[in-house]
Amino acid sequence: MKIIIAGAGEVGFHLAKLLSYESQEITLIDPNKKSLSYADSQLDIRVVKGDATSIAVLKEARVHNTDLFIAVTSSEPTNITVSVLAKQLGAKKTIARISNTEFITHKDELGFVNLGVDELISPEALAASEIELSLKQSSFNENYEFEDGALTMAGLTLSRTASFVGKTVKEAAQIFPEIHFVPIAIQRFGTQYTIIPRGNTKFKRGDNVVFVTSEGGADELCRLTGKTNMEIKNVMILGGTRIAYKTARDLSEKGLNVKLLEGNRDRAFEIAEELTKVLVINSDGRNVDMLDEENISDMDAFIAVGPNSETNIMSCLVAKSKEVKKTIALVENMDYFDLSHSIGIDTLINKKLLAANNIFRYIRRGEVVAMTKLSNLNAELLEFEVKETSAVCNKTIRSIDFPRSAIIGGVIRDGVGMIALGSFEIQKGDRVVVCCLLKSIKRVEKLFL
Repeated sequence: MKIIIAGAGEVGFHLAKLLSYESQEITLIDPNKKSLSYADSQLDIRVVKGDATSIAVLKEARVHNTDLFIAVTSSEPTNITVSVLAKQLGAKKTIARISNTEFITHKDELGFVNLGVDELISPEALAASEIELSLKQSSFNENYEFEDGALTMAGLTLSRTASFVGKTVKEAAQIFPEIHFVPIAIQRFGTQYTIIPRGNTKFKRGDNVVFVTSEGGADELCRLTGKTNMEIKNVMILGGTRIAYKTARDLSEKGLNVKLLEGNRDRAFEIAEELTKVLVINSDGRNVDMLDEENISDMDAFIAVGPNSETNIMSCLVAKSKEVKKTIALVENMDYFDLSHSIGIDTLINKKLLAANNIFRYIRRGEVVAMTKLSNLNAELLEFEVKETSAVCNKTIRSIDFPRSAIIGGVIRDGVGMIALGSFEIQKGDRVVVCCLLKSIKRVEKLFL
């Protein structure tokens, strides 16, 4: 697939890196020579120096035969403009990064597709939604919803009190036959290897396990693993970023008690004027004495989404030391995901990863409805819509030639999520959630063409 990315910033570079690993034909456009030089030396891609709003630059990038054009510069007007231009010059599909989430809400009303912008993404809005879901399922360190919760992905670390530690997947299924969840990926404690579980795979203490659950499955999972999915009412947010603003606004509108800490006086007053239901405090969140004064120990959750990753991590560690049950940190460095569980932070959020997940489904073959890369695991979770021509259509799961490094986590039929076992027959129109290691993605895609 021929892909052009306009913008070599943090999101653009990360996308280019991930896509180049998959042997996609990538062209990266940016006016900054330094950013392009680094990308050119680190990645197997083509770079074009110049302003993406220039017709000459777009033609030099060969926009006329591009399958996907992605505009992710730091400027919203630029992204919309170049997407429109790219479409007019022959790009088959365009995606623009925006910061004003009203554009997404009113996308059809405003006619973006008619203008030439096929899809809009907001990394900030994706991050805020991820935070809200993490609070909703507070006992899990990773969450993702398919079809508004018809099926949910939930990740957690198994403690010694988990009922099925020491048992195989098959043994656990026999002991708990009425469960509404299934394990789809396991990472052993202290390793970087991802296992797609089979019947003889044994659960071990310290395993980081990802499950797919249908309705009621999350509560069952909590009971069997000794976790408590507590209600979140009191929240403290560090930072005055767009993510902090949107998170504070959305949570306060849902009736939560929200305190927001912002060190910049002007920004703090600006947020206070706009978010009347939020208690805004002009203070540096790294000050431990100040956190004590603001009763951090009474908080159910602490969310650090300031501009500095290290400050976010340290603030969350302070919150953990004050026995705050749920901590969430925004980080820019992907390497921090390897350390998140060992250092004690419950959930890490990364804008680049969220944006990449949202965009990646457009390069997957088959009718991919949604996808997410599992944090710190070498696996992807994809939702395919079954067509009449799909190889899996009208077949039972056990009769499908499925790779060993992939597993069906569940099926959504007519809006209802189901944990599908071997005798389940897949039908046209079903939405099938599949977890697969990267090496098996192409084989899985072929089954849903």
